[in-house]
Amino acid sequence: MASSPSNQDSATLGDFVGLLRLRKGLVFLVLAIVVLTTLGVTALLPKWYLATAKISVQKPESEVKLFQAQSSGYYDPYFIQDQFKIIQAEKIIYPVIDALGLNAILGKELNDGVALPSSISYKYLIDKMLRVEAPRASSIIEIGVYARDPALAAAIANAIARIYAEDRIALATSDQREGLVQLRKELDKQEQAVVSQRDRVEKVRKELDIAGVDLSQRYTDMDIETLRQMQNSLIALRVDTIGRKTRWERFHGIPTADRRNLVNSELIQDVNIQNLLQAYLISDQTVTKLMARLGSAHPDLIAAIENSAKIQQQLDNQLRGYESSLEMAYKEADARVAELERQLAKAKVEQILSARERMRPFEEATTKLEDEQRLFTTLKLTLRQREIDFQVPKKTIEILNTAEPARFASKPNWPLNILFAFVFGSILGVGAAVLLEYFDTSFRNVADVEGKLSLPVLGVIPFMREAGELHDPSSPEGEPYRVLQTNLNLALPAGKASVLVVLSSGPGEGKSTTLRQLALCMAAAGEKVLLIDSDVRRPTQHKLAGLSREPGLTDIVLNKVAWTDAVQRDKSGLLDFIPAGAGSNNITLGLLYANKLRELVGEFRSRYDKILFDSPPIIGVSDASVLASIADGTVLLIQHRRNPESMVQRARQIIEKLKVPIIGVVLNQVPTGTGEDYSYYTNNYSYYSHDKETAASDAPAGKRGTERLDLTEKTKRKW
Repeated sequence: MASSPSNQDSATLGDFVGLLRLRKGLVFLVLAIVVLTTLGVTALLPKWYLATAKISVQKPESEVKLFQAQSSGYYDPYFIQDQFKIIQAEKIIYPVIDALGLNAILGKELNDGVALPSSISYKYLIDKMLRVEAPRASSIIEIGVYARDPALAAAIANAIARIYAEDRIALATSDQREGLVQLRKELDKQEQAVVSQRDRVEKVRKELDIAGVDLSQRYTDMDIETLRQMQNSLIALRVDTIGRKTRWERFHGIPTADRRNLVNSELIQDVNIQNLLQAYLISDQTVTKLMARLGSAHPDLIAAIENSAKIQQQLDNQLRGYESSLEMAYKEADARVAELERQLAKAKVEQILSARERMRPFEEATTKLEDEQRLFTTLKLTLRQREIDFQVPKKTIEILNTAEPARFASKPNWPLNILFAFVFGSILGVGAAVLLEYFDTSFRNVADVEGKLSLPVLGVIPFMREAGELHDPSSPEGEPYRVLQTNLNLALPAGKASVLVVLSSGPGEGKSTTLRQLALCMAAAGEKVLLIDSDVRRPTQHKLAGLSREPGLTDIVLNKVAWTDAVQRDKSGLLDFIPAGAGSNNITLGLLYANKLRELVGEFRSRYDKILFDSPPIIGVSDASVLASIADGTVLLIQHRRNPESMVQRARQIIEKLKVPIIGVVLNQVPTGTGEDYSYYTNNYSYYSHDKETAASDAPAGKRGTERLDLTEKTKRKW
């Protein structure tokens, strides 16, 4: 990311990639935790099996007319939404619960073997197990059921599809069935009327002694023809009145709350009522969506509820008006029948007074018999046609498949959970890395160090897992230390012995290792070097050199041994080394031994080119301040992204108060490939060092060994 909080806005994609490289361990750790947690939770979750039954549902058409072309069905989204609610309604689910014994089955799973009430089983099935959905712009409904037993899931899905299909068929045929029953009753009554009228004709025949008269004779008299026409009209009006009465009584017997479900069926074809129902469904869906997002006191939700109630009231008023219109139509038809009967009776009276008065009773009886027979024939044909129409399938519902027990569990979804775990874990890991980077106040690059400390960077030491004795000039790993050596020599006075103290703000920053590598490089370059381990509390140099800790510096300042007796030759044979000496909690290099140290430094200058002190941390330990005060200069070592900026600034201020010049800064343990400006140094080290190594490898093996041997002998001779 950006080099400091002040310029975070100038971060680039390269900075972000560098951050991911630097914090990749954290990112992978967070990702691994999330993925492993997801795998564990998914493994512990109960398995749910999905069984799906598919049904095709068509919106019912108007009454089937025999020998007429039927219009093709069309997709109605409101109708499909209504079917979703019907499938999940109590009248469908409760029979399923009873048929499969789900109260006992679910009680074993949820209630310690005690059977659940049907209401609880219904709610659990709707909320947890049932999933009803349909593809977009399709009349196919998928009834999916989740259960821990795959066979139970399939059985529930099939039972819901079957009971819903039976309910749809019963609803589609209920009106026709009731109409057929009413027609059969009217047909029986009419048959009795025909028999009764035939007996009356025979009676009138005997009374008038008119045997031999043809009952099928048609009179041409104008008055008789008028009566016949009126009689035919009366028959038609009676049939129409019967139909209107049946329709009104059927609608009148339906409860008000159930009438809204009839708008899309065959019974109500009023366009205004259908439009009002669609508006009511839309307002009800709006209320449902708002209730999921808003509180009960929210103005939008209150307004939506009031609007839905208003539309519902208007719809109920329209349905009541529709019932009134049916009643009025029936009463009007009945009034017309009564009026026509009155006019027919009046016409008959007038006809009786005609010249053919004697034959009039017989003719009337005969006419009445023909009318009754005609009405009987009409009712019989109508009943037959309705029976044929009833047997013609309307295909409003079709079960497309039977649900089968699933072989594999649908929940938990392993691929989906793992995918989400990787996505969420990656986002969380990157977020943690970015957050850690944002709050990281350590120094992040060379420009950051030089800008905030106002000190030059003498060297950049890359990260090394193990630091060996890099005194071989051809070693690629020794190049950063040779660069540091060169920069120090350029910063120090030429031809004069120099006393240097390498300091750090805190422990564990790699100061001792870096100082040893620097001393070895100086010695390999032909300088006389004395390395002194002055961290008497936690000495490290004797371990790195593989030498004894005693006698050492503490023994010298306590006048137990002469300094020449404490000097040990490093195992590399290139430099001299004074260890820390005998350990004691009471021994410190405080002001009490400052003069003794100055005397020693004066003697060291006469024999060595470079005197290097390995010092304890400058913060919290007084020894470092004393050592810095006797040195010609100090070098501040900073480990990459270890200590905050404030701690390093405090170390710089302590050194400056001692009036000791800070020659520069060494950045230690810098990882390669971070994308920051450290890579310029580390890449160049590798590039040029490997070129040298390649060149050396191209030379004959004997010559390479001779050159290295000559260099070592030359260095030893300078001692």
